[in-house]
Amino acid sequence: MTGPRSAQGRPPAASPSHVRAVALDDVDRRLVRLLEEDARMPNNALAAAVGVAPSTCLARVRALRERGVIRGFHAEIDPAAVGRGLQAMIAVRMQAGARAQLRDFARRVADRPEVMDLYFVAGADDFLIHVAVKDTATLRAFVVDQLSARPEVAVTQTSLIFEHLPAAGSGFV
Repeated sequence: MTGPRSAQGRPPAASPSHVRAVALDDVDRRLVRLLEEDARMPNNALAAAVGVAPSTCLARVRALRERGVIRGFHAEIDPAAVGRGLQAMIAVRMQAGARAQLRDFARRVADRPEVMDLYFVAGADDFLIHVAVKDTATLRAFVVDQLSARPEVAVTQTSLIFEHLPAAGSGFV
């Protein structure tokens, strides 16, 4: 992984004000697509696949990282393989008067070891939290002690994840 990280190795959440579209040419799009499929692809194979010299490929990948198109490289770990076989999505609705506490709440929750992903969303809820835990007792303790007990939290709703099925062709480019 690259770039600044939280204690759990996650990149800091991007603020909507910092997100902007980046112009990509066909070579950049092919590089991004190939790296989405296999982030461990060697530079010389990547260069050959897109038809550029290895030095050009390396410079382009570096530029994509610097421009924020590529946010990092990471290993996708199976939570069950590391003793966290129960996954859930938890919807959190904040109290109406807690808007000033959104950022602090998000930071505190994102730093919890149970949390895999945290989404700030529009709609009835304010956050969706993807967690992976050992068992139902651990999930219950997280929801009760880390979320529901917080005065700024109005409502939580937990949905268990039976299976994660990655979308085919989930790339954006």
